Amino acid sequence: MSLGQIAILIDGGYFLKRVRKELGPEHTSTPEQLAKTVRRLCFNHIARLTGNRGRFWQQHLYRAFFYDAEPYTGVAHHPIANRQIEFAKSALAQDRQALFEQLRKERKLALRLGKVNRDHDWTLAARLTKAALKTRQQLAPLQGLATQLQQAVDPTQPVQLQLSTEQAQQLLAAHDFWQSLQAGDVALGLRQKGVDMRIAIDIASLTLKKQVSTIVLVAGDSDFVPAAKLARREGMEFILDPLWQKVNDDLFEHIDALQSGLKRPAREDHVPDAVSASPCPKRLPPHPQAPPARWRQSAMPATAT
Repeated sequence: MSLGQIAILIDGGYFLKRVRKELGPEHTSTPEQLAKTVRRLCFNHIARLTGNRGRFWQQHLYRAFFYDAEPYTGVAHHPIANRQIEFAKSALAQDRQALFEQLRKERKLALRLGKVNRDHDWTLAARLTKAALKTRQQLAPLQGLATQLQQAVDPTQPVQLQLSTEQAQQLLAAHDFWQSLQAGDVALGLRQKGVDMRIAIDIASLTLKKQVSTIVLVAGDSDFVPAAKLARREGMEFILDPLWQKVNDDLFEHIDALQSGLKRPAREDHVPDAVSASPCPKRLPPHPQAPPARWRQSAMPATAT
């Protein structure tokens, strides 16, 4: 049981992807619902680690940090839709900004926002790459046209291309593939910058300044391992919440426990709600319910920087 302050660090992009997939739209459709889910996740972690399920549970919470990136606000010409796309007016950008505004109102929650840069131009969806490469072979019969054009004396004369039935079918298949592409089959090369770095810096800062005794990280990849090693070497308890996503066995070497802050959906392939990574498993209390009191209090500061 943790007796010191607890910090909860949430990878926002990963959190939103997982809860929308697992909890469904009834819990994730509005900024208010998503903020409530964040609040419930924090309450459950605090209750499990401290045993405090009362109205003063936040006295154990140093702060919750929500990491994400400001939506891309540039303009680009869509190669298939043949129109300008103003990303600042997209539903994704507006929904994310509305969520940020809602989270800024939450007590003991700090937003840590990176940015999204344009890394490269439009690219074809990965699921279509193999089919696109196949058209290179399907278009091979057109090489005969290059030879005829080089030999042509009068550019106004028609050019004929002799094709077998199979070659004609291949050309039509290639034509159909490119004609069937939809606007959603290509994406602008956008890359999130600064989010992982902010998570690592905050883990190091919280650890070296001895501001907390326990760090709960809500994330799903191994990018956190170097920071987790530092925290554990300095005596910090480090807990990972992958939101029911299975993690590699070697990650258990770098954490103290694996537990979920949200009630696990009824699926067989999810990880348990609480698993200890140490030789002596911790005795964690049963999964608590939703917080009994509102997290937001107007008398308290809304965010921290």
